[in-house]
Parts: sequence; structure tokens; C-alpha cells
Amino acid sequence: MSTTESENSADGPPPGTTDWAAVQASSDFQQLRKRLRGFVFPVTAAFLAWYLLYVLLASFASDFMATPVLGNINLGLIFGLLQFVSTFAITIAYVRFAGNTLDPLSSKIRDEVEGSGA
Repeated sequence: MSTTESENSADGPPPGTTDWAAVQASSDFQQLRKRLRGFVFPVTAAFLAWYLLYVLLASFASDFMATPVLGNINLGLIFGLLQFVSTFAITIAYVRFAGNTLDPLSSKIRDEVEGSGA
């Protein structure tokens, strides 16, 4: 290790670079993580529960899932198609959430980092 490297490591990051540990420790970054987790974890849990319910019904309640609704269309087919609908609904909800809640804060953090960094 050269003397230049030891001097820079003792005083923090070299001039012209970003202290990513400080960025991660900032209140704005912590708020961004909190907001993201507040959306992602509950929605993921709900979707997995919905999917597990579908699988369990298909496995153990086949008579129920075979209940005709309209001609050859039964409840199993409808629930299966609703899996796709729920996936698209979650995607749309996330895009709106990110645009309204996450993007403004991440832009603020990025502007601060780019203004003070390289």
C-alpha cells in the first residue's frame, strides 16, 4: 500500500469520488428503502398467497374448480386467467407507486450525489 492510498483511506474517499456509505446512511436513502419495502413486501406476500390458494384449490378441490360457469369455461380456468390479470394489476400499481413515491426521492438523492460527487 502506498502512502497516497493510506492517506486517502484515513481521511475518507479520495477527492472527486462519492462516499457511498454516507449516501446509504442518509435519511433520504433510508426513507426510499422504507417506502420501497412498504410496497414490495406486502404486495409480494399477497400475490404469493393468492397463487398458493390457486394451486391448493386446483390440487385439493378439483370438483370446485371444475364447476362450470359458462359452457366449457369453469372456475379453474377463470382463476387461472385471474392470475394473469393480477400480475398486470400489480405491475400497473407498482409503476404508479414508483412514479409518484419513489422516483422523486431517488431523483433528489441522485442530484445530491452528482452535485457532490465526480
